[in-house]
Amino acid sequence: MPVITASHEFDVSDLFVNLQPLFGRRLFLKIEGFNFAGSIKLKAAREMVAQAEAAGRLRPGSTLVESSSGNMGVALALLAASRGYRFLCVTDTRCNAVTRRTMESLGAEVHVVTEPHETEGFLGARIRHVKALLAADDSRVWLNQYLSPGNWMAHYRTTAPAIARQFPDLNVLFVGAGTTGTLMGCARWFRERRPSVRVVAVDSIGSVTFGGPAGTRHIPGLGTSVRPALLDESLVDAVVHVPEAATVRTCRTLMRHGFPVGGSTGTAVTGALRWLEEHYGEGAGGIREQITAVTISPDLGDRYMETVYHDEWVRGAFGPGPLTGPAADRTGRDGTGELTPAAAAAAAD
Repeated sequence: MPVITASHEFDVSDLFVNLQPLFGRRLFLKIEGFNFAGSIKLKAAREMVAQAEAAGRLRPGSTLVESSSGNMGVALALLAASRGYRFLCVTDTRCNAVTRRTMESLGAEVHVVTEPHETEGFLGARIRHVKALLAADDSRVWLNQYLSPGNWMAHYRTTAPAIARQFPDLNVLFVGAGTTGTLMGCARWFRERRPSVRVVAVDSIGSVTFGGPAGTRHIPGLGTSVRPALLDESLVDAVVHVPEAATVRTCRTLMRHGFPVGGSTGTAVTGALRWLEEHYGEGAGGIREQITAVTISPDLGDRYMETVYHDEWVRGAFGPGPLTGPAADRTGRDGTGELTPAAAAAAAD
């Protein structure tokens, strides 16, 4: 076992779950939640902080400022505590109470934006709040996960090579799209070194990242209300959009099989199953073509107990659909495969 002196030094990066027994597909899930920050965001946080320190932007006495829906905020709070910086996180009302308390317990100051911007949603409102904080105090440093090359470079250096080592026969990689740091880092690495691997982005319905109409989204992590500056669509082979009601059902299916995963994982797995069914469904004689596919689980389910895994919250957000009917099938569809009325209305907002 390793011996560490700083909390950010520990990160399990070589654990994969075989989902074939659950969904009938050769789909593997890369688990990224086993570190002290609890998510894949620790990788990007380490890289961005290291780059800012090397450039002289971060110095003793500096205050880190970042906009985050949750996981990046926790990762930066942990790094700030470890390295002696102050940290101010700007989040919004979708960030759950457990995540906010975790950041505050680590010493962070948390500002919660309660009103979305009229055209750019909560993300636009958060970024405007960050800029106001910077203007008020020049000792504050915004790492800007939406623009920093450290966000994607972390995954170019670590996540993509780890997947390639484990799966030399990889055919398709599915990556959830939030800031698109993980997506861009993995896509660049495979385009340069294993160009035969198809990289498919998975996004939430209601996200504008790939040009879709803006809509109400309830689950933080994936999707944006402002197109990410990091995104280069030329590196992405395809995009799958997933309704959040299906995300909930897939999360709960995984939980019932002993895998407590976060909301972004449910979206990524659902998108992967749907894409695989469409492109590698049953052929002649009812034979399913099996290829090797991997997707990424950014975090675990502990921070979603009051949302994705809370029946009353689910009913309020999506109606009873995700809680009734058959479990998610191997295509990732929830029950009838259709949106619940509440989710359809949310997607149309």
